[in-house]
Amino acid sequence: MKRLCSYLSVSRSGYYVFLKRSPSNLELENDALSEYIRTIFFEHKGRYGARRIQVTLKRKYGFSISRKRIERLLRKQGLYTKGIRRKYRKQPTIREANPNLLKQQFYAKKANQIWFGDISYIPTQEGMLYCSVFIDCYSRKCAGFAIRTHLRDSLVIDSLEAAIHQEKPNNGLIIHTDQGCQYTGHRFYECAMQYHFTHSQSRKGNPYDNAVMESFYKSFKREILPGKQFRTKSQAILTIMDYLETYYNYERIHSSLNYLTPHEFETINEFA
Repeated sequence: MKRLCSYLSVSRSGYYVFLKRSPSNLELENDALSEYIRTIFFEHKGRYGARRIQVTLKRKYGFSISRKRIERLLRKQGLYTKGIRRKYRKQPTIREANPNLLKQQFYAKKANQIWFGDISYIPTQEGMLYCSVFIDCYSRKCAGFAIRTHLRDSLVIDSLEAAIHQEKPNNGLIIHTDQGCQYTGHRFYECAMQYHFTHSQSRKGNPYDNAVMESFYKSFKREILPGKQFRTKSQAILTIMDYLETYYNYERIHSSLNYLTPHEFETINEFA
């Protein structure tokens, strides 16, 4: 802890005071407002900026919020309106991104050597859901996932810990993700270090470096999302859980596995 505090240029006493501090009313209010702002942003497919979101908040929910406050909350979540000429100033992260260790070599000799992770959003008529998934490079199995109503780093940490609980990987596992703020923050870094994992990250703006997850979410959205939005969040959660826990690993055949399911592929090669 002393080394971490020194690295982050904070005092240990200040860190422990921070741990005990309860969120202020303003922080709680901003968290709630962020959910409404994010929902409006994605409902309009990123076409609404701060001014239109301000009007929508007033008309739909009766909230009178300043435009600058909305801009600040959009910026904090990394949400940018389509066609914007000026990008918001890049927010500093705790550390620089990790190197890309895989270099688009998507192959593993056995299970739980390499995991790929990413996040996707699931629209419903009650608002947005976010799904974080980790896929095993070896068998393309869904190792673990989490579904939440927010995009905070706890979303990806929860899905990683679910995968660890399910698969119990050994030290040295490589986790490959993009450079999203959920993965570059210190909490995800500390979680990976706690389990002695190595974190690899795609190059900036290069989706091909995480092609396994791009392919997964393409199939996921095509096969699970209805023609229109889910009516309720609970309906969406139940459908996603059934797909990932039952269908995807045990029933869905994969062309990259010679048309075997992930479970069949692992079972066959375990005794090969």
